Amino acid sequence: MIAFAANPLLCRMALGEGYIDAASFATVRVGSGALMLLLLVLPRWHRQGRSSADWRSVLMLFAYVAFFSFAYLSLSAGAGALLLFGAVQLTMFSTALHAGERFPPWSWLGLGLAVAGIVYLVSPGVTAPDPLGALLMVIAGVAWGVYSLLGRQAKSPLEATANNFLFCVPLVIMVSLVFARDFHVSTRGLVLAAVSGALPSGLGYVIWYAALRGLKATSAATVQLSVPAIAAIGGVVLLAEPVTLRLVLASAATLGGIAIVLAQRGHSDPEAEQ
Repeated sequence: MIAFAANPLLCRMALGEGYIDAASFATVRVGSGALMLLLLVLPRWHRQGRSSADWRSVLMLFAYVAFFSFAYLSLSAGAGALLLFGAVQLTMFSTALHAGERFPPWSWLGLGLAVAGIVYLVSPGVTAPDPLGALLMVIAGVAWGVYSLLGRQAKSPLEATANNFLFCVPLVIMVSLVFARDFHVSTRGLVLAAVSGALPSGLGYVIWYAALRGLKATSAATVQLSVPAIAAIGGVVLLAEPVTLRLVLASAATLGGIAIVLAQRGHSDPEAEQ
């Protein structure tokens, strides 16, 4: 979870200080992540051959990375992480409802509380996050939620992730070309983007997939509730970002609501505990 929370911090650190432009950050992040994953999966490809990529997953990964980077031009680390995580979980819950899963009354209460928290966070006010940045982050969250759902079908998560990153590289390069007028990089910006791609986005995913083998499904989902909190604390300590009452209340409502839904799903669905 620390690895996942590191991405918002590294991105905000690089963009907030103007060390690199958003498009270049996305490109270097994906490129370094692809290189790290390639080093890990290449021996397997030599032995077993390379599987084909799922273009839906590639496009969702691209949408997540691109919108995530541009959103952090104006969002704080904590607010961005909360919007991202809330959108991811609500996307997954919506998919479950669409698939016919029945939610008990407490789950509906939790969903309503989570949505209310996000609405309150982005509602007009002095301490509200930038509307455009918030919209971009919500889109990034939806894309990551869909990407995560598609990833459940992968036989080898590591191999699938490596393929997705590799095919995503040309797409983020195209974004850099479109925003060529905004191009500016520094050594520090390049380092922050490369670290974000190679460690939290590369090795971080591998570690998470390894951890999933020893976690129940609801436990895995619940532990992710810590990501926005870790990102917010990191933003305060490392970036001197203020903790507003709006962010605290929105976090309590959103994360509390999601926790209620996860708890209810775990009790009502035995398969969720497998």
